[in-house]
Amino acid sequence: MTTTPHYSLDDLIALTVNRVVEDSNTDTRIVVLTRADETETFMIWVGAPEGDSIRRALDSTLPSRPMSHDLIKNFGEHFGIKTQRVILTDVKSSTYYATVYLENKGVERMIDARPSDAIALALRTNAPIYTTHDVWKRRSGQHLDAWLTKLDTKNIGTQEV
Repeated sequence: MTTTPHYSLDDLIALTVNRVVEDSNTDTRIVVLTRADETETFMIWVGAPEGDSIRRALDSTLPSRPMSHDLIKNFGEHFGIKTQRVILTDVKSSTYYATVYLENKGVERMIDARPSDAIALALRTNAPIYTTHDVWKRRSGQHLDAWLTKLDTKNIGTQEV
């Protein structure tokens, strides 16, 4: 558990996961997050297994056996723990940090998490995803939409997974 401060909705920007793209140069995945108003995006590079887990949640693909994020969701459901929201809370040296807010019997708890795990859990539990205005301002890159368009048009071996 963490002592991360509580944020009001005025302090936050609602995000949706737009897609997950394969970065074949680094064998990683790029999670493309979009503001809820669909005006701007930013990306987070994650490991291949985490990115694939996020993609499966986007596609509502059920594995034959529960994967780690499915197991965590099932634990929560079994014990009456609701995932309230996920917030991307900080970025340091291009590494993003997240907090998962959980509620059980009227008590809210915060857990520090990798953004990839927090996003994968949020998608499975239909919890909203947010970022702080500070993290939004400090996101990597300034022209990410143009970069993504160029990536798609160059067809340099990356593909949507």
